[in-house]
Amino acid sequence: MSESAKVIRLASASRARRREEHENGFDELQELRERVRQLEDELSETRVESDLGRTRREGLLVALARTAQSLGGGLSWENAAALWAAAWFTWHSAEVDEFGFDPKFNESIRPFFEFLYAVWWRVECTDIEHVPGQGAGLIVANHSGVLPWDGIMINLAVRHEHPARRECRMLALDMFALLPFLAPLLARTGAVRASQENGERLLRLGELAGVFPEGVKGVGKPFARRYKLARFGRGGFVRLALRTGAPIIPCAVVGAEEVHPKIASMDWLGKPFGFPYLPVTPTFPWLGPLGFVPLPSKWTLDFADPMDTAQYGPEAADDPILVNRLAEQVRSTIQRTIDGRLARRRSIWFG
Repeated sequence: MSESAKVIRLASASRARRREEHENGFDELQELRERVRQLEDELSETRVESDLGRTRREGLLVALARTAQSLGGGLSWENAAALWAAAWFTWHSAEVDEFGFDPKFNESIRPFFEFLYAVWWRVECTDIEHVPGQGAGLIVANHSGVLPWDGIMINLAVRHEHPARRECRMLALDMFALLPFLAPLLARTGAVRASQENGERLLRLGELAGVFPEGVKGVGKPFARRYKLARFGRGGFVRLALRTGAPIIPCAVVGAEEVHPKIASMDWLGKPFGFPYLPVTPTFPWLGPLGFVPLPSKWTLDFADPMDTAQYGPEAADDPILVNRLAEQVRSTIQRTIDGRLARRRSIWFG
């Protein structure tokens, strides 16, 4: 091979190496740029989380002070966002459970409901020790009062009067759980949309749940039929208890029927808006928004002996005869307890 050919081959090899090194260097540069971009994104996210964490720690007043201090140079989107975050996290938790329960929001509004419980309705409980101190349990109660005040009072009774200080997750009717203005409030305070799936998930997690088998028929019945229990559906709550082995604790609520006495209905006006009924009471709609203020009746919550469902086994949920028999047994227990309480009650307002 001639010397010129060797020189040409060496030059070609040299160019190929330089091209390969250039391509490898370009790839490494691209990887380095991509890594720098990822680090910048992570740093930005860390700053946002840090700012939100600082905002949650400092609270609303500090955020207001920081915003006022920055007004000299104009209100920025950053300060507005910090102010909004401070206002939000003053009332809300950073995380909620799978059903939307917000412990911080619940604590924030609880004083209002505690006022209703202790002062406005002066709720008294009997035999609350029948509620299990741990593990799954299903409280079954009569439903009344137009609005779901009774569920909130049962929850507070278990929380304040029971030695275990448990939370009772009420299964809310669709008419309440789907209302735009009421559904978020119920979810954040621990209520769960009533369904077999949701109830079973709660009980299998060892939660204490509450249910109103009368449904709309109970909460919307006229005042003339007060304290007369409607039919308990098709025994869905019994199937729920049988499948999970949770005990059923009957609860008789007296006093809720008088908070919003339903004397008539305007269903023709409510149904186009998705309401199964629109009640007329002595105060609503005549007093406008004041018509939602409940009357100060005297309340009592009587808890009956629990019914053991574990003895029947999960397969018993497919036995319609047993399901109906147990549902009627629970209904009769609640009705009998209500009748006994009414016989002893001397006054709607004082008990």
